[in-house]
Order: sequence, then C-alpha cells, then structure tokens
Amino acid sequence: MNRRRRIYEGKAKILYEGPEPGTLVQHFKDDATAFNNQKHEVVDGKGVLNNRISEYIFNQLNTLGIPTHFIRRLNMREQLIHEVEIIPLEVVVRNVAAGSLCKRLGVEEGTQLPRSIIEFYYKNDELGDPLVSEEHITAFGWATPAELDDMMALAIRINDFLSGLFLGVGIRLVDFKIEMGRHIDGDMMRVILADEISPDSCRLWDSQTNDKMDKDRFRQNLGGMVEAYREVARRLGIRIDTDRPAATGPVLVK
Repeated sequence: MNRRRRIYEGKAKILYEGPEPGTLVQHFKDDATAFNNQKHEVVDGKGVLNNRISEYIFNQLNTLGIPTHFIRRLNMREQLIHEVEIIPLEVVVRNVAAGSLCKRLGVEEGTQLPRSIIEFYYKNDELGDPLVSEEHITAFGWATPAELDDMMALAIRINDFLSGLFLGVGIRLVDFKIEMGRHIDGDMMRVILADEISPDSCRLWDSQTNDKMDKDRFRQNLGGMVEAYREVARRLGIRIDTDRPAATGPVLVK
C-alpha cells in the first residue's frame, strides 16, 4: 500500500487509490479517538477487529440487497471498496437512550425508546458535528429530498437487520452511526452505505448484564476495549487469529 497514492486519512482509517478505476482501498488503523479527537490513543489490534467485523456485516447486507461500498476484504486490515461521494452527514439510529440523547433531553440511560429515532448530524469537526434537521439538510444542499428518503429507508432496513443479528448472539443494539455516499453505476446514481459498521460506530450492550462492548469502554475509561471487540467478533463467529476470509456464522448466546 505504500506505493499507492493516499487519497484521505481520517481518525480511524486511511483511503488509498484502488487497483481499478472507481475503487479504493480502505485501511483500518489502531487509533482510538473520542470527543472530536480530544482523546486519542493507539490500541493494538483494534483495526484488525473492526475490519473483520465490518466485513462480516457488510457482506450480510450485500446479500440482503442493501447497497454498500464493500467489495471484498484484501487482508487483515484492508478492504476493497467502491469509490463514492460521501454525503456530509452522519446518520444516527437510536433504539435505546444513551450518549448525547440523554444529555440533551434528560432521559435516563438505558431507557427503551418508544420507537427507533433517526437523527442527522452535519459532518464538521470544527463545529463538533452538530445535530441538524431535514430542513437544514435540504436548504444547504447537503442532500436532496429524494436522497434523504433513500437514506432514511436504508437506515431503517439496516437497523432491522442489525437488531436481529445482535439480539441472536446476546447483544443489545443501543444505537449506531452510519455514513452514506453517492455511487455512480453506469448511467445510474444511487445512495449506498459507506464507511464501516463496527463497535467503533455502534453502542452494543450485553443483553444479560448491560456490559458495554463498544467504544464507550474507551470514552469512559472502562478498559478492556479490545477484549470487548474480540468478544463481539467471537459471538458473530468471526475468526481473527487467521487470515481466512470465511466466518462460521453467529454463535447463539443462551
């Protein structure tokens, strides 16, 4: 990858030019960040775990007909992906009250929401990724009304799938963040899922103990971050100790 041109480097990933036009190589770093990069550490092995977990989930979504940028995994830290124009919005789906929702609305953490809530945040580190409305999004041209409809429909389908997937292995999907992009396929442009889905971008609690199995272990100085990520992978049936691409399937937790 050192010979390839670096396209972009973010907090947790690096994008390199891909082997074919319209493709990129996504490299997962071991960097852990929180609070808009105010807290930053390198956590050995985190990138490998996120790569493998995200690969597993994106493969499942592709099989279900949910369009994503994922093509295939290249090695323990890298994926081949479709190049997309990222829409400058973070889409957050909330099933249980946690994080900023509790601070904003005074809701007790762990409260089951009456229904899933979809929120949009404008991707801008300098502004702290502020919460925005659909009116803001269309007024400033970040996405069209039709694209917003597509994004919400995709978010609902992804939430339905992820909730069932994690529930089956004894994990409660509290909330998650996704990003989407515009992908041109021939003469057609459509909105597809991009970035990653991993314990970095999801809040995952053990369904029996409510132990946190996600990046909140880093945010809240709980320790055991890699161990928690590894347990998520184990329950999903993902082998991390070899470079074999196949997973055995989810492990049911009684």
